[in-house]
Amino acid sequence: MSLIDTLARLEAARDGRARPLATVRHRHVSDRPLVFVPLTTAGEAGAPLGALVGTERDAPRLLVVAQPRDRDLRSAFLAELADAMLPRIEECADAVEREERKETDPTTGKKVPVEVELCADAPQVVVPSAAGVEYVRLLGRSMRFRRTAEQDPDAPHPAPPRVPLLGRWLTHFGERSRVPGSSLLLAMTQVLGRHWATGQSVLEDQHLGALLAWIDPPEGTSGAAAALRAELARDAEGLPAHPPAGPATDPVFDNKRLAPAIARYDRARADVLQASPHRFAAAHRALADAEREIRDLLEGQLRPTWDAVWQGIDLLRALPEGARVGERWKRDRWSYTAHRDRVRAGEPPQPRRDDAVTAARKLAARETAQAQLDAQEALDDPLVMAGRRLAGEAFAGPVAEVVMEYSEAKIPRPRPLVTLRTQDAPHVADGVKLHRALPDGRSQPAEFVSHGPDGTLTVRLTGGMGRGKTPEAGSVPEPGDQVCWTLFEHAPRGGPELPEPEQTPWTHGGPPAAAAEAPDPVTAEDHL
Repeated sequence: MSLIDTLARLEAARDGRARPLATVRHRHVSDRPLVFVPLTTAGEAGAPLGALVGTERDAPRLLVVAQPRDRDLRSAFLAELADAMLPRIEECADAVEREERKETDPTTGKKVPVEVELCADAPQVVVPSAAGVEYVRLLGRSMRFRRTAEQDPDAPHPAPPRVPLLGRWLTHFGERSRVPGSSLLLAMTQVLGRHWATGQSVLEDQHLGALLAWIDPPEGTSGAAAALRAELARDAEGLPAHPPAGPATDPVFDNKRLAPAIARYDRARADVLQASPHRFAAAHRALADAEREIRDLLEGQLRPTWDAVWQGIDLLRALPEGARVGERWKRDRWSYTAHRDRVRAGEPPQPRRDDAVTAARKLAARETAQAQLDAQEALDDPLVMAGRRLAGEAFAGPVAEVVMEYSEAKIPRPRPLVTLRTQDAPHVADGVKLHRALPDGRSQPAEFVSHGPDGTLTVRLTGGMGRGKTPEAGSVPEPGDQVCWTLFEHAPRGGPELPEPEQTPWTHGGPPAAAAEAPDPVTAEDHL
């Protein structure tokens, strides 16, 4: 946690209201997000109990498993979930843009321009918390390997074809959520926690109701009091006034409401199987009533969280979008397009475990994405940049003096010295590379020269001024201009590209260099 984050939390605890950690929104929020609020049963990981899903705030679709131990009902739930989610996920697959990219020609090895398709938009899934993200990953893993009747005609309980398809998409969304800055799958508590600091711990911020209470408390109530009520308030039966955001349910609700309702459902279903012809209709009505009771109970648990997620979306939409958010969302669109192509090409589902080469590629890509995200957020947001300045990773101030100097090369190049006044204390030494964002978005390199006796710092511009002897207009700051220099690169790049799997040695997860030799034939001397 940075110093400015700590200060914001202290101010929030003092004032009883959340403090902003950002002045712009650093994540993309879709015009039609697919909100998914799941519930699971206690004691069995991944056993679905119910869910609210949809893109319309006032018209969520309720899915319920009346008896979670019944595998047929769970399979029906997954099929219904696929029918609810896939239309929105596949909606963006056919509207495409044409873009030109440079790819390596396999015959010549040279980079050649190639026109490729890019989906104009991508679906966005929003869940209440980080536990919801893990549940999406778990659902994807449990669904994408289900056998269909086409794949295995002898399967005892074949799944509808759209169930493993949804599993592949959920797995992709779950994997993409691990890429820093991605917005395909968002956990509302994590996104809100990125933009606001509360007066409670990071662990307590995982309670969506308490987090929203700090950010947007009711009129006449402090955020601290509203958060405490959201966490602890219970009625006369001991049921929470604000149900948890899931996917786990409250134990008191399980014991006092849910378990008796499921027991009544089990008895009603047994009565239907044993009912005589003249009592068959009455038994069916009792079964429908028992199932309706469970649906009402689960909807009462899910609807407050559903409304809380949409309240969080409204808070995020009120913030202006950061300048570089669209660039990161475009990478999400490339990811969505690539997975669409893999599905349409009939490739097999993602493996249960990545091989060594794939894992190394993913790790390298995520490290690069994290460095890019840190730099872009600081460049988009002066409040985030203030944190980097407090950490000694950047400094800013007005320009006091500009002295034009030139290099000693055969063709002299401008190397002006820029002196600025600042109260920052950057961790710099002579020759340290610095970077400044130009108005056109380019990064201008420089190097640190010296500390002045009156608190000034002097840097030497080393590029970004054109190719002539006279610097281009606007490339050299004027006295009085406010400038900001950073010690971190504005567009950090990853390390060298990893070799292809077939070119990777077997010691690093690639194929063996040569086929294993056949063993020697058995002879009489091999036997005692």
